[in-house]
Amino acid sequence: MDHAFRLDDPTPADPRRRWASLDPDARDACYDNTRAVADSARQVAARDAASAAYRAAHPGGLDRPYGPGARNAIDLYPARDAAAPCLVFLHGGYWQRGARELFACFAEGPNAAGWSVAMVGYTLAPEASLSQIATEIGAALDWLAAQGPGHGIRGPLVLSGWSAGGLLTALHLGHPAVAAGLAISGVYDLAPIRETYLDAKLGLTDAEIETLSPLRLPVCAKPLCVAYGTAELPALIHDARNLHALRAASHAPGPLLPVPGAEHFSVLDALRRPDGILVRAAHALLGG
Repeated sequence: MDHAFRLDDPTPADPRRRWASLDPDARDACYDNTRAVADSARQVAARDAASAAYRAAHPGGLDRPYGPGARNAIDLYPARDAAAPCLVFLHGGYWQRGARELFACFAEGPNAAGWSVAMVGYTLAPEASLSQIATEIGAALDWLAAQGPGHGIRGPLVLSGWSAGGLLTALHLGHPAVAAGLAISGVYDLAPIRETYLDAKLGLTDAEIETLSPLRLPVCAKPLCVAYGTAELPALIHDARNLHALRAASHAPGPLLPVPGAEHFSVLDALRRPDGILVRAAHALLGG
């Protein structure tokens, strides 16, 4: 009798392993979260409405410019204690959709837990290349480091982002102002993206694929929690696991965090509550 231990992995296989055999529609489907989640439109509409209400209720720190672009602004939601940690959030939308204003409701959980929150905006493709977007995020972090204390934010910065923002989080983990990172449902290798519908606006170059794909870069030794929903598209699940495995091989700190039952949109619900799994993960990154 064979008593060897076997670990059954319920995650579907990564379809990119047979990338060459996939037609354009199948390649697009690997990354099309809107198509994959049946009620995505309802969830997005609810998120947008909740964010509008949260901004209206907390108007004091909105629209702080950090650069010359129309979207180069940060919405600040400071804690009562200026020394409290600050979650710096980078929105998603595959670098071509979305806006910081539409994600304000996800400041609710960290704020209720006593944290400050900074929601960062950035220029979208095709107006900006991904290289330019990455540069803007660096400028936003520079601004927070220099100007945050004057706005009641002088605690450690935990950089976080969802989807497209997850990649930007991993890229900027090494910024001097960043203490730790929480990357949620990100894409961490850009090479397949160039062969999907998403590249029509991104126009990714060979250099960008090599220098802006976290899975192709040296590991940063700062703590990074890599989170994903267990009901996400397989490509995103495997990217998260691969990034964590790459970091673990270099003994870099930070957990792999599967959010049970969550798909690409509902995974962020855990930021709406002070006891949500993502808020608790942010605490843990700072030893809390």
